[in-house]
Amino acid sequence: MILAGIEDEDKWLAEGIAGIQHNAFYMHRALDANNLRDALKCSALMLSELRTSKLSPHKYYDLCTYLLCTVGSVYIKSKEAPAKDVLKDLVEMCRGVQHPVRGLFLRSYLAQASRDKLLDLGSKYEGAEDTVMDAVEFVLQNFTEMNKLWVRMQHQLRPSIGLSGLQGPVWVKEKLEKERSELRDLVGKNLHVLSQIEGVDLAIYRDTVLPRVLEQVVNCKDELAQYYLMDCIIQVFPDEYHLQTLETLLGACPQLQPTVDVKTVLSRLMARLSNYAASSVDVLPEFLQVEAFAKLSSAIGKVIEAQVDMPIVGAVALYVSLLTFTLHVHPERLDYVDHVLGACVKKLSGKPKLEDIRAKKQIVALLSAPLEKYNDIVTALTLSNYPHVMDCLDYETNKVMAMVIIQSAMKNNTRISTADKVEVLFELIKGLIKDLDETATDELDEEDFKEEQNYVARLIHMLYNDDSEEMLKIICAVRKHIMAGGSQRLPFTVPPLIFSALRLVRKLQDQDGNVVGEEEPATPKKVFQLLNETIEALSSVSSPELALRLYLQCAEAANDCDLEPVAYEFFTQAFILYEEEVADSKAQVTALHLIIGALQRMNVFGVENRDTLTHKATGHSAKLLKKPDQCRAVYACSHLFWVDDQDGIKDGERVLLCLKRALRIANAAQQIANATRGCSGPVSLFVEILNKYLYFFEKGSPQITSAAIQGLIELITNEMQSDSTTPDPASDAFFASTIRYIQFQKQKGGVMGEKFGPIKV
Repeated sequence: MILAGIEDEDKWLAEGIAGIQHNAFYMHRALDANNLRDALKCSALMLSELRTSKLSPHKYYDLCTYLLCTVGSVYIKSKEAPAKDVLKDLVEMCRGVQHPVRGLFLRSYLAQASRDKLLDLGSKYEGAEDTVMDAVEFVLQNFTEMNKLWVRMQHQLRPSIGLSGLQGPVWVKEKLEKERSELRDLVGKNLHVLSQIEGVDLAIYRDTVLPRVLEQVVNCKDELAQYYLMDCIIQVFPDEYHLQTLETLLGACPQLQPTVDVKTVLSRLMARLSNYAASSVDVLPEFLQVEAFAKLSSAIGKVIEAQVDMPIVGAVALYVSLLTFTLHVHPERLDYVDHVLGACVKKLSGKPKLEDIRAKKQIVALLSAPLEKYNDIVTALTLSNYPHVMDCLDYETNKVMAMVIIQSAMKNNTRISTADKVEVLFELIKGLIKDLDETATDELDEEDFKEEQNYVARLIHMLYNDDSEEMLKIICAVRKHIMAGGSQRLPFTVPPLIFSALRLVRKLQDQDGNVVGEEEPATPKKVFQLLNETIEALSSVSSPELALRLYLQCAEAANDCDLEPVAYEFFTQAFILYEEEVADSKAQVTALHLIIGALQRMNVFGVENRDTLTHKATGHSAKLLKKPDQCRAVYACSHLFWVDDQDGIKDGERVLLCLKRALRIANAAQQIANATRGCSGPVSLFVEILNKYLYFFEKGSPQITSAAIQGLIELITNEMQSDSTTPDPASDAFFASTIRYIQFQKQKGGVMGEKFGPIKV
């Protein structure tokens, strides 16, 4: 059957070509005789060969190659009849061809052949009564008929002949859709021709062209045609025309078929308008005049409402495009920006957390747009709907967006300076500072978690206000949020808060807190009370070493503020932590040296409190697990009794007592080493103690004599020469360096040389 059909088509095609050749012969004879009328008659007979429905599109197109004559075109050139009448006859004549494919090609050729003969401004074919509207009417009529033919192709049941294989309904539909898509430019060229007619001004476009085109677009009710033609309108006509006819153009969008990709159409329209606004500041008043934002916002709302099956990602993408448009055209109108965010919240409200990856990316893009535009997180904090959009995100995406917010603040060195803004900011980044999803804590990636918390810590350092009262409010606001972070987060977030508060304390240290006012003023005592409560919470979540360090930092700040009871309390808390929570021997050594170092720098304590604390320190030093650690901690305590820059604390007796005790412990360490390993350990402890003797000797402690130093040098020399002593190059070098220092002081002359003179090395 298929082969028979192909043979019949070949026969019909041959007959058509023969008829064309016959009439062509007589047409040439007429032209040679300068008989134009007979030549046109023969041309008309040739065109009659088009009146066949026996050929497939492919065969019919072959026949068209013999019939692309220019009868009408030549007739217009002859000016024997008005151009508009000829064009009208030609476009009406084409109505006789109703086969979709043949009609499209015929009208496409007509549009191409008549392009340079349209009655545009300055056309040589323009008559006394001719107007641009005649040309517009011709193109619009041709466009309307071509679009009808193009749409009718979807109802064409018979596919092209010549392809082998079985042809089921699905295959046929797919093939026809492909053929239709390939022919779309034939229809779209009409709109391009319209846009190129110079006489089509805004008035003609607004009153005639756009309404007629949109009428055809809406009424055709075809998904492919509606999407393509709407895109053509947006792309081929000038931006200023779109702006002035925005309401008409947008009014067609909700009337399109539900399956049409309206979001892409509107996104491209808004992109073009955004570029138009960016082209010159002079055009911006036009956007306000026509209320572009209000019309676009209303149209998007109607489209989303009309297309009930539109996926969430499509709706959010529309709001992203609208927000991008707003930030380009009306960046100063934060109310517009907030309106877009609010519309998105309304669309997402009542729905579960987003799971669609594409939708979540669109939400992140929506929230990131204001940050990128304003380069200022503070601006975003004024948008009331911003946090509500973030609430629509799942836990992981919420954290991603929180990181974007913090990174934006750091990139632009943004200063958040009020407690109210801090409240909004920490509400936005709550995904990083507390667990929003109980199941998520078991899935934390350690490296990612540390990076996130370090970003939060850096953010806390950026919160500052020169006004002390407001700064205290900021600290309280931050504390309220981070204290809900749990045991894993507090070690990261508490330290920056503590140091931020200590910075405020040092600013307030000259204030006595007796200011009269409605509110209790910010004072060091008030801040220290807050700090004590905060560190106490940290010490209860398995971070005693960190809490101890922070207590000591606070004690030093209290010392600078001359608040003895406060400083004493912080040291008390540090010792309690040391005694009850610090169990590791290495951690004990580190903690004890920190306590000794901090206590040495204190000048606020009276005799009683200082004695109590130094007694605690020396007592714990002698109780360390390892003898070398005991020795070093005990001789470090000697500095607690001799502070060079402070009157009254120069107790040489207790200095000597500490050093002698350290010597006994060092000697005991040597004996233990000899008993357990059969040889003594290195003499490094003795050399370290010798250096402490030299330090206090130089500082003028009368209890440290040259004889004592001489005896210690001889002790070390004997130990080093002993066969039982373990060789240690580091200790040897240390001792040699110490001896050179003594020799240098002896040779120095003056008071110091005389003082070191009795020492023999």
